[in-house]
Amino acid sequence: MREATSADLLGLLELERAANEVGLAHVFPREEFPFPDDDVLARWALVLEEPGVTVLVEDGTDAADGRLDLFAAYDACSLRLLAVHPDHWGTGLATTAVREVLDRLAAAGASTAELWCLELNHRARRLYEHLGWQPTSDRQPSPWPPHPTEMRYTHPLDQQLPIQSRP
Repeated sequence: MREATSADLLGLLELERAANEVGLAHVFPREEFPFPDDDVLARWALVLEEPGVTVLVEDGTDAADGRLDLFAAYDACSLRLLAVHPDHWGTGLATTAVREVLDRLAAAGASTAELWCLELNHRARRLYEHLGWQPTSDRQPSPWPPHPTEMRYTHPLDQQLPIQSRP
């Protein structure tokens, strides 16, 4: 993994679209809610420039085409964004990224990590729970129409992650 730069903007957008159109089609049907390319691209530009935020990426097999297989964005205490290209689901890439982020947060002195996940993102929730994330009672609407509910998870950083890499 390497840290993303502004040269990765389109790759971040394309990876997020690919993962969402497969993994969240039941939440954001394409016919009703087309992927918000412009808004997501603008958000990524802000995230890449935001002080205290790190975006890790894994280049695709042919890095020259700009395709990314993974991104994980985090700040001082939060895993903010995570996606793996659907071609690599089930390979352990997400687990590796989550572990890397948690290790970095712990090394920086954080005692607990948090993340927000769509309640209906069953695949992601299984992964997080398998890796020791604990759901809280906190809920909020997603910023993206139709505004499905997001839920907050926390992870104590003194807790060992499971050795098994697949949920």
